[in-house]
Amino acid sequence: MLDLLKGVRVVELSTIVLGPMAGQILADFGAEVVKVEAPEGDLARYVDPRADTGESAMFVNCNRNKRSIAIDLKTAEGREVLRRLVARADVFLHNMRLAAIDRLGFGPAEMCALNPRLIYCSAIGFGSRGPYAARPAYDDVIQAASGIAGLPVHIGGEPAYVPGVIADKIAALYAANAIAMALYGRRDSGRGVEIEVPMFEVLSAFVMTEHLAAASFSETAAPGYQRLLNRQRRPFQTADGWLAVLPYTEAHWRRTFAEIGQDDVVRQPWFADATDRSRHAAQMYEVLAAAMLTRSTDDWIATFQRLDVPHSRVSSLQDLLTDPHLEAAGFFQPTDPLAARVRSVPQPVTMRGIELAADQAPPELGADTGALMAELGYAAADTRDLAARGIVRLASTTAEM
Repeated sequence: MLDLLKGVRVVELSTIVLGPMAGQILADFGAEVVKVEAPEGDLARYVDPRADTGESAMFVNCNRNKRSIAIDLKTAEGREVLRRLVARADVFLHNMRLAAIDRLGFGPAEMCALNPRLIYCSAIGFGSRGPYAARPAYDDVIQAASGIAGLPVHIGGEPAYVPGVIADKIAALYAANAIAMALYGRRDSGRGVEIEVPMFEVLSAFVMTEHLAAASFSETAAPGYQRLLNRQRRPFQTADGWLAVLPYTEAHWRRTFAEIGQDDVVRQPWFADATDRSRHAAQMYEVLAAAMLTRSTDDWIATFQRLDVPHSRVSSLQDLLTDPHLEAAGFFQPTDPLAARVRSVPQPVTMRGIELAADQAPPELGADTGALMAELGYAAADTRDLAARGIVRLASTTAEM
């Protein structure tokens, strides 16, 4: 945990991955992130697999370094608690559908009027300016809508989802980045900013950065970056396994073809020109694929290390747990005191020259309700009364306050 955002308070009203991951990034860099949950808690708390002590892997990997307050926002008293929180916050982050947040009375107009310095961030499925704005959205839906699931069709396959929640996670990165930029800009202006991070638009930009291709310059040209939409671009089978190899520059290809005895390719008139060479990528990959079958994976790794050509063994998820580079970096070692965990997913950015503090375990549901209510001006008796009526929830460790 770093202290770059020390003094910044973020009120995070979000569930599952998108909002929580964005909030965790801000918390990892020192912001005080107050996670607002319903009395029953974020659904991610209950997703399998779970530790014997009850912690969900999904929850603990998206919610470290946060405080938790549990509020029933269906009640007027609960909504008042959230208003008090937002009035004292620097950032309000939510991933609710726009109609739902408006029904609660926490839309950007209301919240920015309450707190003119507020950075208000909506992390949503579809942007408010288009006809899809009211649609529900989950990761699979966004992968399909953004073209990611359709990319295999270009190389003769069927539509397929990337087996990871990439839409949520990529949008979370955009949200955290946008919030940090808005906080930086506010130092001079003193004014709040309304931010909208729609997964569909984010993933469409992510896909089309390279795949807009020729359509960047012509209204009639078809999109698609052909070097990537190439059936031969794949991990290559070796004599005993699989290896990713990417000769990218002219020098890479020259060394590779010399190694496999294919100098005749280098002598082709198109080889010396980068544009022409890219047009013949499928042909070059095909020649390389045939050669890869003649040696073992370990032999090829030693060869490409000697040639200084980019390559990698194709790792399984299990392989990552014992990867020597990640082990040397202490990658999966937990940095917070959650006793149930033997591994965690860390903040992968390294910053040197600034103070590093210990991470805090993801909070028990309502762990900070009592303390936060006191900070907001509620007397202990009033908080107990609200808890008795189910409007707020106190964690088991603070239920006797």
